[in-house]
Amino acid sequence: MSCRIVIFYFSRHGATQQLADAIAEGVSKAGAEPLMRTVESDSEAKSARDISISRDDLKQCDGLILGSPTRFGHMASGLQKFWESTSSEWLAGALEDKPGAVFTSSQSLHGGQESTLLTLALPLLHHGMTLVGIPYSEPAVQQTQSGGSPYGASHVDGISNTLSAHERQCAIRLGQRVSQIAKAMQELPKP
Repeated sequence: MSCRIVIFYFSRHGATQQLADAIAEGVSKAGAEPLMRTVESDSEAKSARDISISRDDLKQCDGLILGSPTRFGHMASGLQKFWESTSSEWLAGALEDKPGAVFTSSQSLHGGQESTLLTLALPLLHHGMTLVGIPYSEPAVQQTQSGGSPYGASHVDGISNTLSAHERQCAIRLGQRVSQIAKAMQELPKP
């Protein structure tokens, strides 16, 4: 049985995209298929490689990992606008009981990463998803001097333009965990 994990993110300058790529690597390592998706943005350029998310992506995925740069401790407006338009998917339970996780990037160490991760989690919880984090048993969570936390993967772009080894390992591990849980949930009998 195929296991599809949507990595739904917005990235303006590439920092959040680096995390998305590392998460996709973890999804692939766990034997699942990463589907990279983004949102349309009126004011910000979209990479040629990005595919806009569709309603069918929500219905057909087995898990979803949501990422955004930090915008004053909150997700980017395009992502917020998308979630505000998902009432019919919410009513239909399109994401219920699927694993979900979050990731973010910020310019500075105190740029609002934890509040952004928490606000990213809210639409996933409202849609009935099972929230997945990174446990302290992952050494990179305890050793990081920049991004990465139990709430989700993160990157501090102001420290380095590329992911640190610990940030990268946290992102890979998050992708693996969501995929492993999604695959295990596929095996459970449907109520």
